[in-house]
Amino acid sequence: MSDKIKFEIEFVIQSSPQMLYQYLATPSGLSEWFADNVNSRGEMFTFIWDGAEEEAKLLKRKTDEFVRFAWEEADDDSFFEMKIIVDEITKDVSLFITDFAEDDEVDESKMLWTNQVSDLKQVLGSS
Repeated sequence: MSDKIKFEIEFVIQSSPQMLYQYLATPSGLSEWFADNVNSRGEMFTFIWDGAEEEAKLLKRKTDEFVRFAWEEADDDSFFEMKIIVDEITKDVSLFITDFAEDDEVDESKMLWTNQVSDLKQVLGSS
């Protein structure tokens, strides 16, 4: 198995950090844009797409700032993180995504995130 490559992408979002955080850190918020359905039991989150389930563990979170998950099936140190960054001068809010993918899947993963965040912006009325 080849090592996964870390990549980062940034999206400007017209939202308050507090509102955006609710869509990143809660099962109901994540169900609105990230997966068809999301359930959680403590730190374990179950993401459901078209009937398929994937488990992720909530590794870290800081209210109104970021959440970091690791897929249970991952046999490495990879994770995905959604961080809220507020520009100190303009007060613009950005969503900064950090994720890992196989070398030949980085572009595909970036496109998937772009599509998911596009859904998030529609839910937030930010598109």
